[in-house]
Amino acid sequence: MEKRNNLFILILTIGVFGILNTEMGIVGILPSIADHFQVSISKAGLLVSLFALAVAISGPTMPLLFSAINRKKVMLLVLGIFVLGNIVSIFTSSFTILLIARVIPAFLHPVYISIALTVAATSVSKEEAPKAVSKVMMGVSAGMVLGVPITTFIADITSIEMAMLFFTIVNAAAFIATLLFVPSMPVKERLSYGSQLSVLKKPITWISIFTVLFINAAIYAVNSYFAEYLETITNISGKTLSLMLFVFGGASIIGNIIAGKLLTKNARKSVMSYPFALGVVYILLFFLGQFTVPMALIVLVFGMVFAIGNNICQYWITSAAPEAPEFSNGLFLASGNLGVTIGTSISGLIISGMGTHYIVFGGILFSILTLVSILMRNYMYSPAKKHSS
Repeated sequence: MEKRNNLFILILTIGVFGILNTEMGIVGILPSIADHFQVSISKAGLLVSLFALAVAISGPTMPLLFSAINRKKVMLLVLGIFVLGNIVSIFTSSFTILLIARVIPAFLHPVYISIALTVAATSVSKEEAPKAVSKVMMGVSAGMVLGVPITTFIADITSIEMAMLFFTIVNAAAFIATLLFVPSMPVKERLSYGSQLSVLKKPITWISIFTVLFINAAIYAVNSYFAEYLETITNISGKTLSLMLFVFGGASIIGNIIAGKLLTKNARKSVMSYPFALGVVYILLFFLGQFTVPMALIVLVFGMVFAIGNNICQYWITSAAPEAPEFSNGLFLASGNLGVTIGTSISGLIISGMGTHYIVFGGILFSILTLVSILMRNYMYSPAKKHSS
């Protein structure tokens, strides 16, 4: 039984990696795509921003619409559409078609991720749920932080078509594994749309949504420009920069394992400590950013803290609305993507006005807001919230 469960969670993790890799892997090859399709770099950037916007829009709605359908069928549908979109991306010579081939699957992105997180949590005991979820979140982290250097490397030694073939292969592998090894998962207790939407009437849900938004804004205020920070402040480039980004990616995978253990042991204490941990990383980054050796250690710690933040966000929203797990996972994805947009935008303004070194100020500001929203939820719901401690 445990072996079958481990295989199931591994397949979910590969599927999540394939989808996140399709979303984020493109970041590293944007200059090549701009050249290939003869468009400006800002126009090529639409491949990233419109994808994220589609995820933010569909996060709360699409998991809700698909919530009554057999989960295996839904997972196969989403993976199949991602494979088709990737195949079109390989062969098209039109930038508009490339954009359409990315945005259509993006609307289904939250459906797969929310199902993967929900079924991982329900496939084990309640106590072990954070650990199972942290394994699936490993796919999220790997897709977000390893997808970029892997795709860039493939494109550098071969072509952008080969890089897109890599997206296709990962999604196709997840599709075949799901088809062959994942059992049929009919929805036993169908929740009405109304009962799922009713979680939005609870103040705790909204406080948790804002916490997730602030955590993501705090992380991405720095992470979105981290390569730029390492280049301009630490003065590293080329292979050393790639190595630092790989260290960050590897550390984030370790961070998921740590997060699973922390949230299983004492969830509320772990959530409470998080803004302080992130704040300390940013203060060290500000004062030691120009020194290569301390920065290597800071990158390692930041990678772990980055991944722990993702797990905390998912736990914080689903523990606020446990009666509608797929819908709350959709809210987690939507508010997270909104936080990414806000954090990245604020830091963009800071760079324009003050310079790259000061992006940590944006991160610290949102860490303080995170702490305030966590304290609010703990203060308002501490007696009644036995299940999240």
